[in-house]
Amino acid sequence: MVTKPEQFSELHRKNMEAALKLAQMSIENSQRIMALQVDVAKKLFQDSVASAKALTSAKDPQQAIALRTQYAQDTAQQMMETARQIAEIGNASRTEFSHMLTEQLASGSKDLMATFQSFFGSLPGSNNNVLETMQQAMATANQAFEQIANASSAAFNSAGAAPAKKKK
Repeated sequence: MVTKPEQFSELHRKNMEAALKLAQMSIENSQRIMALQVDVAKKLFQDSVASAKALTSAKDPQQAIALRTQYAQDTAQQMMETARQIAEIGNASRTEFSHMLTEQLASGSKDLMATFQSFFGSLPGSNNNVLETMQQAMATANQAFEQIANASSAAFNSAGAAPAKKKK
């Protein structure tokens, strides 16, 4: 049988692995968002240069206004598309985090209960009511967390599923 310090060390190790996985996920999502922003900035700069060149060759003020209007519309459309992509990354990240947290909570509570059972079982004159009460409390907490995670996941999924405007 594993000793109690080793059980707590194993529980701590699993929690650290989950925290590292979460940190890695956060870094990867940040890198994707930064790459997206860099791409958009480059595209907007190129479009701005092209627009300035087109404006210099405009024959009359109406053509210049039309070119500026088109550039503003294209820029707004690119910004909206970028915002949508960033929102998708955020929604996917929240869903993945919720799933990971649910797994960690379920796995961690089982490990913690096994550790507590071992601990309370080895105490002289141990009281089973204390262990049963703790098990019920953890089961209730797990159920409440799962309901919250499911509700928030459903809310994020329904918010992300709103139909996008069609391009003209």
